[in-house]
Amino acid sequence: MQREIAQLQMILQQLIAEHEKLLAHLSDQQAAMKKLDLEAIDKLTGLQDAARMRIAALDGKRRILVNQLAGMLKLPATTTLKKLAESIPQHKQSLLALRDGLKAKVIEVATRSTVAGRVAGALLGHLNTVVRLLAGAVEQAGIYTKQGTPQVSARIGVIEAVG
Repeated sequence: MQREIAQLQMILQQLIAEHEKLLAHLSDQQAAMKKLDLEAIDKLTGLQDAARMRIAALDGKRRILVNQLAGMLKLPATTTLKKLAESIPQHKQSLLALRDGLKAKVIEVATRSTVAGRVAGALLGHLNTVVRLLAGAVEQAGIYTKQGTPQVSARIGVIEAVG
């Protein structure tokens, strides 16, 4: 049982490390979005996907270990890490500390991901509007200014911007 507990602690530490890497990738991606650096955004998206896959694999291992330990301690199959830690008093502090650290990282990743998603949505909305404006100006014959640029109407309605 000591070996399984050591493995569980190691997996929890690896999960925390992977979440920290994911946070770094999310921060870098937000900075790249602010600069409109498409290559960096694409690269960081791939790095984030790889980190998420490693997190999923580690989480699967964590679940298996928790279920094994729950079986050894004759606990219900759906035992949480908190209940497991309470059943092993000599490792309670370390397991709960790792659990709390992981929980904090997960919440931070969720918050950062939400912000990144909103920034990406706003960025795409602005780019969509610019492309539609340019397409509209190129498609239609219109009046040109003295400088040779097409004169676009001062106001674009909702239908023109979306349609």
